[in-house]
Amino acid sequence: MNAVACAAGDVAFAPLAAIKAARLEESAYERGIRSKLLGQVNLALAARDVLQDGGSITLVSGVLTDQPVAAGSSASMVNGAIEAWVRAAAIEMPRGLRINVISPTVLAESLDAYGAFFRGFDSVPAKRVALAYSRSIEGLQTGQVYKVV
Repeated sequence: MNAVACAAGDVAFAPLAAIKAARLEESAYERGIRSKLLGQVNLALAARDVLQDGGSITLVSGVLTDQPVAAGSSASMVNGAIEAWVRAAAIEMPRGLRINVISPTVLAESLDAYGAFFRGFDSVPAKRVALAYSRSIEGLQTGQVYKVV
């Protein structure tokens, strides 16, 4: 196996005023931390152990790392954590393994579901995001965040 790529992970959108301090199991942030953050970190760690030398791991974050929106604090937090973790993991990956992250804005194909959260944002077609995945998987860089806006 030469590459593992992920474009999955779930987060909750909720106004910050509605989020209360709580243990992880009771937190509005739990879904994003378990699904998008730990899901991808665990995928990368498992891939590290089975990829061939020089293989590639590509994860996904999103535009809300840099451009937060109302009710999007979970997405911003998790996306930022993924990007920081990828940069840190890149310097310790064994056997020439590479790890990068794709950070797209809202996809044109998902505007029906998420467009209300992304007012004023340009959308991008999924095929442009797929090109960033190709660049990450087939390129030579590691520890990169590929912004697709």
